[in-house]
Amino acid sequence: MALLVAGAARGQEEPKAEATRAAPVEPVRAAESIVVTASRTEQPAAEALPSLVVLSASDLDRTAAPTLDDALRLVPGFNLFRRTGSRVANPTSQGVSLRGLGPSGASRAVVLADGFSLNDPFGGWIYWGLVPRESIEKVEILRGGASDLYGSAALGGVIQVLTRPVGARPDFSVEASLGNEGTAEGSLTAGGRTGAWGGRFSAGGLTTDGYVLVDEAQRGAVDTRAKARYASADLTVDRTLPGGRVFLRGRLFGESRENGTPLQANRTHVNQVIVGADHDGGERGQVSLRIHASAQVFNQSFSAVAADRASESLTRRQRVPAQDAGLSAQWSRRWSARHTLVAGVLGREVRGASDEVAFASGAATATVGAGGRERSSSVFVEDLQHLHPRVQVGLAVRFDHWSRSRALSVTTPLGRPEPPSVTGFADHDESSFNPRATLLVNATSRLDLSLAGYRSFRGPTLNELYRSFRVGDTLTLANPDLRAERLVGGELGARWRGPWATLSGTAFWTETRDPVANVTLSSNSRLITRERQNLGRAQARGVELDAGARFGGAWRVRGGYAFTDGFVARFPPLPDLEGNVLPQLPRHQASLQLRYEGSRLGAGAAVRVVGGQYEDDRNELRLDPFAVFDLSVGWRIGRSAEVFLAAENLLGERYAVGLTPIATVGPPLLVRVGVRLRFGRESRP
Repeated sequence: MALLVAGAARGQEEPKAEATRAAPVEPVRAAESIVVTASRTEQPAAEALPSLVVLSASDLDRTAAPTLDDALRLVPGFNLFRRTGSRVANPTSQGVSLRGLGPSGASRAVVLADGFSLNDPFGGWIYWGLVPRESIEKVEILRGGASDLYGSAALGGVIQVLTRPVGARPDFSVEASLGNEGTAEGSLTAGGRTGAWGGRFSAGGLTTDGYVLVDEAQRGAVDTRAKARYASADLTVDRTLPGGRVFLRGRLFGESRENGTPLQANRTHVNQVIVGADHDGGERGQVSLRIHASAQVFNQSFSAVAADRASESLTRRQRVPAQDAGLSAQWSRRWSARHTLVAGVLGREVRGASDEVAFASGAATATVGAGGRERSSSVFVEDLQHLHPRVQVGLAVRFDHWSRSRALSVTTPLGRPEPPSVTGFADHDESSFNPRATLLVNATSRLDLSLAGYRSFRGPTLNELYRSFRVGDTLTLANPDLRAERLVGGELGARWRGPWATLSGTAFWTETRDPVANVTLSSNSRLITRERQNLGRAQARGVELDAGARFGGAWRVRGGYAFTDGFVARFPPLPDLEGNVLPQLPRHQASLQLRYEGSRLGAGAAVRVVGGQYEDDRNELRLDPFAVFDLSVGWRIGRSAEVFLAAENLLGERYAVGLTPIATVGPPLLVRVGVRLRFGRESRP
């Protein structure tokens, strides 16, 4: 789906109106549509690369999915580790990939909320429910390596969730819905200001009885519904000062899940706090300072299921505590209308461990603890210049240094008079130098051409280094010797801006050295054993196409297509893998969305097509292509209320989302009925 803001691309903004009422469209300058993710500072959308995509709040309203990750699946090239959304999937499978890097449990794209990373500090996966849906103003997706600005995890790009700011005018909005499969969800946000003080409170939650994950032809008595429930809360208090502001922000998140059998479950609790200050020094530039800290606990249990799926036995219980703290400072100055400079420094420390109890035949046999500490520091500089009214050049560079230390594993037998077995892991440190160069040329009043080249990296997470896990009959081992992934890439883009439509396309190429992959060590009818390894070199090349149009005043259509050819280019330890397609990566993805916004009626229809992909590194377990159709219809009541009906997978398509090697399937038809109430603010753009 072409989520690049159509108004920005053709010189118009989205219509604005009170509450949910539509209003006539009035032309404005393209420069008035602002994005921040591409350069860490405000920038006209028309001056960003064609690879930048924007999902507006109205786009979210007209998608049938209640969760952000399912809404983002309409963006060409967006992939999660497995095809299952966050409503029923284990959170450790919610790592994001862009640009064909091969999805894994750890994200190869950084996900931010107002500049603060949502990537789990221990494992790199994403808790998509951490940001309440109703508080979201828009989402910006920058496809392409961005470690020059965002460091580790921005290997393939950046996804930034921007929430509603605290305005001078009080506002309140809420959304709630009920659906089949025992599903209920809701979110709210309220904010306002009195004098120099302002605040915003947002909260959200979802509960679902889910569905049985295992394909009907293979399921047995042990297979149960994958149930889930989560809740989040976010409170921001700020005070304006002469030339700036200071603020305090806190987040709470908790979830619990039943993962498809009686003994497999997980729970998570996350606490975060952010303190920040912003100051506009006029000619001296703008300065921002952020300090953050978080603490969380992740608990999970694993089991071995009998071949006939009639019973299961507990194999592991894990408790994973992690702490994260860091600070960042950024300075930017607009020297003139044609020249902007941005610079910053960051520091971070993450501590985490996996504390486990191992079981055999239902009895605890040993405790196993493994973990360590990671520290990182970085400095970056970016220079944006207009060499000519039609030519913009961007140069950026970032230096990162990180280390892991105090890592060890302790195994203590239970019920036997044996001493603990202690294994210490050597300290390790690495550095990365990541430059980026971009060129944007306004070839004509309607045609933009772009060129970019970059380097990026991703350091392995503590989870990949020290925590093993089991899904179905597949055991994946940790590897304390992993090195950082390093990528070199380039892209060539074009964007055409017509009176009522926009077309954009980007061709890209990347090569990743030492990508972390789950390499199969052995396979039999009872157990597949894999280990995380640095997989030599991988290459990806492809094309991303986006298109959007508005017609008849109330109609909009957007579509997108991504072709991605990602494969193992070199792996001397296992040359048989060379040439294989990267696992969890579809070669073809396409989407199309049609929206209607009338004075009372609002509707959205979307179709999403995903090509075939492989579950494993050997390309033996293939997941077939599929297509799903979604529909959302809303009816406005007065100026502030709307009732809506949302249906996902309207045709009831049944498709495989994983092979472990037991086939797990995607969701059935999901229908929700709900209401939205919005007071004291303009409609969401």
